[in-house]
Amino acid sequence: MLETKAMAAGPAGRTPGASHRSRLDIEGLRAIAVTSVVLCHSGVTLAAGGYVGVDVFFVISGFLITSVMRREMVSTGTISVRGFYARRALRLLPASSLVGVATLIGAWFFLSKIRFTEYAGDAIASFLYAVNFRLAAAGTDYLAQTAPPSPFQHFWSLAVEEQFYLVWPLVLLLSWKALSSRRLVWLPLAVLSGCSLALSVVVTGTSAPWAYFGPHTRMWELGIGALVALGAARLKDLPSAVASAMTWAGLCAIGLAVVSFDENTAFPGYHALLPVLGTALVIAGGCAPARYDARLLLARRPMTWLGGISYGWYLWHWPILNIVPKAIGRPATTSLHLALSAVALVVAWMTLRTIENPVRFHSFFRGRPLRGLALGLALSLVSTCIALAAAARPPAIDSGTPAVDLANALAKSPQPEHRLVELLASADTRLPSNLTPGLQDVPSVRSKIYQQNCHVGAAETRAVSCEFGDPTSKTVVVLFGDSHAAQWFPALDRIAVKHRWKLVTITKASCKIADVTITKDGKPYTACDRWRENALAKIQKLRPAMVIASSSDAGSPARPMANPLDDWTSGFRRTLDSLTASTTRVSVILDTPWPRGDAVDCASSYPLQLGRCAGRLPEAIQDPMKSKAIAAAARGTRVDVVDPVRWFCSESGACPLVVGNVIVYRDESHIADAYAEALVPVLEGRLRLNKKPRTKH
Repeated sequence: MLETKAMAAGPAGRTPGASHRSRLDIEGLRAIAVTSVVLCHSGVTLAAGGYVGVDVFFVISGFLITSVMRREMVSTGTISVRGFYARRALRLLPASSLVGVATLIGAWFFLSKIRFTEYAGDAIASFLYAVNFRLAAAGTDYLAQTAPPSPFQHFWSLAVEEQFYLVWPLVLLLSWKALSSRRLVWLPLAVLSGCSLALSVVVTGTSAPWAYFGPHTRMWELGIGALVALGAARLKDLPSAVASAMTWAGLCAIGLAVVSFDENTAFPGYHALLPVLGTALVIAGGCAPARYDARLLLARRPMTWLGGISYGWYLWHWPILNIVPKAIGRPATTSLHLALSAVALVVAWMTLRTIENPVRFHSFFRGRPLRGLALGLALSLVSTCIALAAAARPPAIDSGTPAVDLANALAKSPQPEHRLVELLASADTRLPSNLTPGLQDVPSVRSKIYQQNCHVGAAETRAVSCEFGDPTSKTVVVLFGDSHAAQWFPALDRIAVKHRWKLVTITKASCKIADVTITKDGKPYTACDRWRENALAKIQKLRPAMVIASSSDAGSPARPMANPLDDWTSGFRRTLDSLTASTTRVSVILDTPWPRGDAVDCASSYPLQLGRCAGRLPEAIQDPMKSKAIAAAARGTRVDVVDPVRWFCSESGACPLVVGNVIVYRDESHIADAYAEALVPVLEGRLRLNKKPRTKH
């Protein structure tokens, strides 16, 4: 999937002021929010929806900061914009700059060397409060969605806040001065928040990454907190029983979201109403303190202490969870994450005592906003320059010794498959110095099927097709399936050019060739079923000389199967029957073996120990049952089943990460384009393309 929700959220910057000191319940609310986020990131199943902590922080931030600005307008008639931004700079930048630079250093030493330049770009965007845009753009890249999360990803929520506060003080001030009745000062914000909520609901269904990271879909959450602040004077008159009930109901709403939401919840959208309105109820009810309200829980000393260091805990916990397991060579288990979260809590307390409070409350900055702004600008510039320098000098990848040119060796061999078997058996466990393309370029390589948007996304139901090879040819070959079919395109395109065939691609993300409804994001993937039906109808009209079909073994049925092997066999048979009715030759390529995790990241982390990254039979086969089902479905038909295991794994069962001078995979399962191209002689012979296929009439 894209970037999961478990990567969400950080607490809003705390604004000092008398109202904050009198609202100990808000400090306790911070404690609940940050604990939910940390538990979620640590992998605690019961807190799978803990990412809603960001929504809680957004509401708190909107309330506290708007309360300060409203008091200033009431007492002075205006807002000191310089003073506002100086307070934000003093509160946020000392800690965030320290954490950002420390994270960059940790990433340089311990994280994927191949992704370091990308991480440095994330750091720059974080220091400039724009990383949410970068994350949203990356989340819409289908082939980038399986990449490991950035150690800077948690800065996104701070970016959203600062983008909101670029405009909110001015909007509030203009509303205060322009409206004839100051009782209507809330109206412009209410309209903007309503529009933002509507966008959140709509965009969540069309572009989840932009809905999650975009300021336009999150502004309403800060706006709700601001609206509560603007109505705080009237809320003081709430009956005690009503106020108390509101606070407890709000806490229950937040808790319900934490325990019932998970990564499959369509978020934010309308689901965000539950934690946002819950937080608003707690804050609004607390404006009229009642004897038995939620302060009984929230205003306790442990809660207020934890809330006081929530900002630092949030900043430190995410990079520590991402970097330390790599540094100590331990798997990132929930128990380790919880222990590291405790370490991050101690580091956050130390940061508060030695960095945050000494800077924020220093007499040098008191009453001198220009000094605060100058410090903020200096911290941003220095941090950005450090990140730029790091991006220009990424860590070197030890590339070992040269290896045989794989493509050349197979192309010149009279028995290319036999030669490949030899190279697999002698594959080195060190990264060769002549790796082609270089490891840093592998993730960015995109074949034409992706460059020309021929591989359609999950929501598409139309059977979009593209023509390659020789578009003028009457001999048509169709490539049909999901991304594990599309991964063979670089090889098939070269074969099509060589034989002067028209290669037509019809592929869709995560859509299996079997006529079986699977799940995607926790729901039946019915868009796949409609696309498959349309694709088969298009293939029938094309009457191709050959259909080459393939799909990943990953995927679970939407409905329980009494006999999975029989049911999957029936699903494959229905599709194969449709294909054989459209052409005289069908070749189904079984799924390829999978490496252990992201191949590029692992190779860049262990360039001299590639065995730690390689798969091994039989574990490297994602689902052997599906291979059996395909073989059973093809039995007695004109379907040729191609098993590519011998092209990826040696006879000993080892599936090396690098063969010759080429890396085999581009991520956690897809073949690298260079490896697919090197396999042209092997694939060409196995698909029996030396025989002249039937020509379209």
